[in-house]
Amino acid sequence: MKGYCRVCPVCDGRACAGEVPGMGGTGTGEAFMENVRALARVKLNMRVVHDVLQPDTSTELFGQKLRTPIMAAPIGSSANAGGAISELEMITALVAGSDLAGGMGWIGDPANVRMYEDGLAALRTAGRGVAIIKPRIDHQEILALFELAEKAGAVALGLDVDGAGLVTMALKGQPVGPKSEAQLRELAEAVSLPFIVKGIMTPDEAIKCANAGAAAIVVSNHGGRVLDHTPGTAAVLPKIVAAVQGKVKVLVDGGVRSGTDVLKLIALGADGVLVGRPLMVGAFGGGIEGVKTLVEKYTAELRSAMILTGCRSLREVTAEILNKE
Repeated sequence: MKGYCRVCPVCDGRACAGEVPGMGGTGTGEAFMENVRALARVKLNMRVVHDVLQPDTSTELFGQKLRTPIMAAPIGSSANAGGAISELEMITALVAGSDLAGGMGWIGDPANVRMYEDGLAALRTAGRGVAIIKPRIDHQEILALFELAEKAGAVALGLDVDGAGLVTMALKGQPVGPKSEAQLRELAEAVSLPFIVKGIMTPDEAIKCANAGAAAIVVSNHGGRVLDHTPGTAAVLPKIVAAVQGKVKVLVDGGVRSGTDVLKLIALGADGVLVGRPLMVGAFGGGIEGVKTLVEKYTAELRSAMILTGCRSLREVTAEILNKE
């Protein structure tokens, strides 16, 4: 990956701190590292006096039956990892590999419009997916990109509001910014597919998204790539879940490095989990098969962890399996 990613034994953001563009976190890299640390602080109660032998990892999202709650996060630009493979090769691997493993791939909306076209091509040919668009100032541009994604077969559409401060978008003549509740409602009402808001880190903004008509939110700090010193997503997830009271699906990303991490996030209230950097490594290292292998590995680890915590299905993965001490 040409030095942009060291493929560290533990992907925790220390070696690549401040390397944005690149794979690292912005500034000190603390936001990226805190995602990993917050998950590490969550502990599980092991329970083995039960009869759970074949846990069910399946779920349903946006009308799609999935064999795993693990999905590829929307990653834009293979250049962030050195560009050794093309954008089309990378996004095709992420979408197809995730789909073959029973999950789903999400496509992003980079500043380079051609890269979005590559993502659309992957949706048309490689498997099921979700399209996430940057929060452009011009809503007509957003709606035009939504329309292209719907025609390409996207199962849901969303807005990457955590990209509100991305300087690269403005430099490419595509200024972005925050969105009000009224603006989110306008976008949600303009589309027929489920509408997602990605980049929510506080309960009050989660409630605003629910009120605006979002079908789902993604608890995310953009992988620690936009604002330094934010808390880890695992730390804020429970209060956000409690605030929305089941009115919207709650998905989450940030620091997921194993199936056990996935189990923790579901126990904290998530309905699904997105994985970013590790699956990009899989795409560069092994293409479609590399991504498929990693998603299957995480799913197998999830299944094993469910056995060791006594969970027969994802519905039984609750806060009861978490150690509160």
